[in-house]
Amino acid sequence: MKKTMKVIALLLTMVLTLTACGSSSKDETSERDLRTETTTEESKEESSREEPAAEAEEGQRITTTFSDKLSDSDDVVTFNVDPRVASGETYEVIEEEGYLSTFTSPLSTFSIDVDTAAYSNVRRFLNDGQLPPSDAVKIEEMVNYFDYNYPQPDGDVPFSVTTEIGPCPWNEDSQIAMIGLKGREIESEDRPMTNLVFLLDVSGSMNNRNKLPLLKEAFTMLTDELGENDRVSIVVYAGASGVVLNGETGDNKYEILDSLYRLEAGGSTAGSEGIELAYEVAREHFIYNGNNRVILATDGDFNVGITSHKGLENFIEDKRDEGIFLSVLGFGTGNTDFQTMETLADKGNGHFAYIDSVQEAEKVLVDEMSGTLYTIAKDVKIQVEFNPNIVKSYRLVGYENRRLENQDFNNDSVDAGDIGAGHRVTALYEIKFYGDDEEIDDLRYQNKDVKNIVNEIMYVKLRYKEPTANESQLITTPVHTIKLYEDVSSDFIFATAVAEFGLILRQSDFRGTANFDHIYQALLDTRKALEDDYKLEFLELVVKAKSLVR
Repeated sequence: MKKTMKVIALLLTMVLTLTACGSSSKDETSERDLRTETTTEESKEESSREEPAAEAEEGQRITTTFSDKLSDSDDVVTFNVDPRVASGETYEVIEEEGYLSTFTSPLSTFSIDVDTAAYSNVRRFLNDGQLPPSDAVKIEEMVNYFDYNYPQPDGDVPFSVTTEIGPCPWNEDSQIAMIGLKGREIESEDRPMTNLVFLLDVSGSMNNRNKLPLLKEAFTMLTDELGENDRVSIVVYAGASGVVLNGETGDNKYEILDSLYRLEAGGSTAGSEGIELAYEVAREHFIYNGNNRVILATDGDFNVGITSHKGLENFIEDKRDEGIFLSVLGFGTGNTDFQTMETLADKGNGHFAYIDSVQEAEKVLVDEMSGTLYTIAKDVKIQVEFNPNIVKSYRLVGYENRRLENQDFNNDSVDAGDIGAGHRVTALYEIKFYGDDEEIDDLRYQNKDVKNIVNEIMYVKLRYKEPTANESQLITTPVHTIKLYEDVSSDFIFATAVAEFGLILRQSDFRGTANFDHIYQALLDTRKALEDDYKLEFLELVVKAKSLVR
């Protein structure tokens, strides 16, 4: 009853908010443009005052620019981003890829991504009353934040593969092909022994409420989940680095928490040997056939002893090959280097999460602890071959920095993403079929036998390695045309709604008719979208985002 009342209250709020935002007329400007209409002299003055700020950011990352030109008009989109926040945070520039012809590019290859930091970061912006910088919006991480009802894997395969095809919400001329993976769950009694080293940033910048105090709460939750077979060490870095706790058993919670809560923030961030020391301690307590992992928690300053980013990445890769993995947790705002945090977690076969609240800490370190800490498959790659006789063109939604060369799929020396116990991974392709009046001649040098495969839309291949293996294994699954006539699941509707939301926030050139009202209505019509609090919260964010559009 309590949850039902919450849902009813939220829906009433949404109706009032969406109505107030002026979305009742089809003739009104849709959110796809996020246009700024400034007609008064006061608005013009405000606009002129913002111009020097934009000029000051020239030469810096694209994400610190506060107005982008629309691709289809001369209007300017003004992002409601506080420059004091945006200019101190670093995001990798995202370059979207357009539609690819299946005759010239029938193969699409990419690495999986289980990171979810982008969604909690976008949520933080919206809850603070701001639209996020476009490069902060990583659609794959937003989609992968949520739980989906994919089946458990059968047999010894570490994950299941699910496929669906259905209408594209933002482009009536396209379809969406969804590929979903579900990692094998690990029961608590079956968890391998764990050797954890908490590498904690205690520099002066961590003194804010949403940094070190939140960090302590987060690691308290994780400590509560550990037992006598686990080992915990704490290494800190600031003006100097040091071992605060060395190899304590997980059931001695008093010693762990006492060491944790004695920490105070102060000093510069010159941890001369922080990360080397953390890995040294991890090696000292190494558990063979166990889970050996460093967990780096920071607000984004990576002056941890190895000065060059490349040197740091190489160091983490070397330790990964020795069996010690790295996960990264980001805290706070202002100087958060999202790009580097994600890269380091990737190099360390680990997970990158952004902790913006106690609730997020509980999600990452309690509810999804097995996925965060226990890798069940590494170097997971996906390659999709599209049937050029059925599919005209396609584009992968998101995963811009996860693209691989086609030849990398069979190359076991090429690093790729890892999947933890219970993790879900979802990939969405926007695909276009030939029209009734579209027909092209056969290509002389293409395999004519493909003409005989008339019931397959695409062929999905996956490669993965066991956590300690060096050779990959192959999984294949064809996607048949019968999928076109099946009803789509609530998972499909929710995942495409999140992608549509991301396209709007990114101001994507491929957003088509995407708008907030459509997202709201689609999820309202599919009540299973309200099956957990995180999905319910997503609807709240849709309403908040619309209210921020000027």
